[in-house]
Amino acid sequence: MKSILVTGCSSGIGRHCVLRLKELGYRVFATARKESDLQVLSDAGLESLQLDLDSSDSINRAVDQVLERTGGTLDALFNNAAYGQPGAVEDLSRDVMRAQLETNLLGTLELTNRVLPVMRRQGHGRIVMNSSVLGMVALKYRGAYNCSKFALEGLTDTLRLELEGSGIAVSLIEPGPIESAFRKNAFAKFNENIDVEASAHRQTYEAVVARLANQEPGKEPAFTLTAEAVLKPLLHAIESRRPKPRYYVTFPTHFMGLMRRILPYGLLDRLLIRSSD
Repeated sequence: MKSILVTGCSSGIGRHCVLRLKELGYRVFATARKESDLQVLSDAGLESLQLDLDSSDSINRAVDQVLERTGGTLDALFNNAAYGQPGAVEDLSRDVMRAQLETNLLGTLELTNRVLPVMRRQGHGRIVMNSSVLGMVALKYRGAYNCSKFALEGLTDTLRLELEGSGIAVSLIEPGPIESAFRKNAFAKFNENIDVEASAHRQTYEAVVARLANQEPGKEPAFTLTAEAVLKPLLHAIESRRPKPRYYVTFPTHFMGLMRRILPYGLLDRLLIRSSD
């Protein structure tokens, strides 16, 4: 039975993938921050552990618990946990930006570095990073999230090169729109951290807020897929003898990946500006 540690399992991609991996025979360690989410995961028959990427102590405790239960081994790590902080770049305070990077980048790095010595000792392992189409191209008012995912991709590419020949494979999954609580959580972060009244982007913010307030419940943007769409590339990344460095998921990701390669920057900027409206 192969073992895998997955972060961000309270909802969306993480929760769906851990349930399906368990069905497929994996020993799954599903993590979340809140006790209520851990109870739901436990009730579903999963081995659930508290893990807060903003806390080094929490990361260390979770890894120690996993290794104690497995006898010191771990076959795979799926770094899925992240959140989005909307807002124009000029409206992002240093503290807000730091919080975004703590979770999406620095906590992920620390967790990965705790697991790497284990995989080196056993001579094999798979590390999968869940990135985003916004780790490939930038959209307006997603600057903090863009930054975190661009940085994650650069870090992952470097790690893949450094681990060549070690028996440890590193892959990126790059989803586009997926059904999850991501947008709801991002809107909460916007309300918490962005001063709409004092912003030069006030009119744009007010229009977006009005649109979100009138959006029909359950209505997702075009080309949105279910979390099952992420499971297939995840399985390939952790099972294939030759995992890919990158896996595109959803039409927008494939399309933007192509446009980034073939369009000059001026035309690409126009396309991205229109895509942000």
